[in-house]
Amino acid sequence: MGSALPAVSGMIGRVGSRNPVRRLDARARRQVAQGTAEIVPDPDRPDSFTLLVEGTAQSHVDLADPTRLDFEYMRWLGFLIDLAAEPGEPVNVLHLGGGAWTLPRYLAHTRPGSRQRVVEIDEPLIEFVREHLPLPRNANIRVRSGDAREVLTGLTADSVDLMIVDVFRGARIPAHLTSAEFVAQAARVLRPGGIYAANLADGPGLHFARGQVATAQTVFPEIAIVAQPPVLRGRRFGNLVLVAGTGPLPLRGLARRTASDVFAARVLAGSDLDHFVAGAQPVTDDFAQRSPEPPTSLFNG
Repeated sequence: MGSALPAVSGMIGRVGSRNPVRRLDARARRQVAQGTAEIVPDPDRPDSFTLLVEGTAQSHVDLADPTRLDFEYMRWLGFLIDLAAEPGEPVNVLHLGGGAWTLPRYLAHTRPGSRQRVVEIDEPLIEFVREHLPLPRNANIRVRSGDAREVLTGLTADSVDLMIVDVFRGARIPAHLTSAEFVAQAARVLRPGGIYAANLADGPGLHFARGQVATAQTVFPEIAIVAQPPVLRGRRFGNLVLVAGTGPLPLRGLARRTASDVFAARVLAGSDLDHFVAGAQPVTDDFAQRSPEPPTSLFNG
């Protein structure tokens, strides 16, 4: 599942007019495999809520308007989804990391007819979200439990147009999803021209993010990274989105949209990205480590 840094606060009504559900007027709480999960209603917007696991915000969902994306990194991924193919054209998408299925909902709305698969390791969490935040009917979204890398390794080559990796345990990315071997499996599953996107988290020094770019460069011919300037300059801990492709990426459109967004961000590619990497070494399974722990102040202030 994903992690937004810092946490964003986020009632169940209906999805459009086709999916009436039981109303949630107070926060729901359940023990899942990774700890305590909560679904917290947004006090300002009916039909909107935040999923937290062990106090870390994992997803924000607006059931009345699935195109409303509150987390900054999900907005950037939403722009990428918009640019991944012609407007409204169905695509085949693999989501590694589930959360509350925010981006699958977005994509089902903006690209109806798309085939989507979601992999989430925490089966009790899947059932918790399914009970309180059910998917719209006929969305063609299949959610299954499993380890992201194990499922990826078993998939057919050249079978996915877009892959979104947003897997966190607590607020950290598991080590086995950070290596060149993992990224090579992702590239194997992508179709020619396919796009890979991964939500990262890092802070001062950007050692983890720089290593992830260097790792992706061993596999993909074109790569970019998206983040807000203070994060790119190492001034604060936050999210970065790594974008890579088996062919040309829609970087001009992505840069234009992210620059004008309410959460304005930069897209680094080409020589700017080479400067960002600055000699960082690729990560292999033998030396892979989890992403860094966010500072406690990030969630307390």
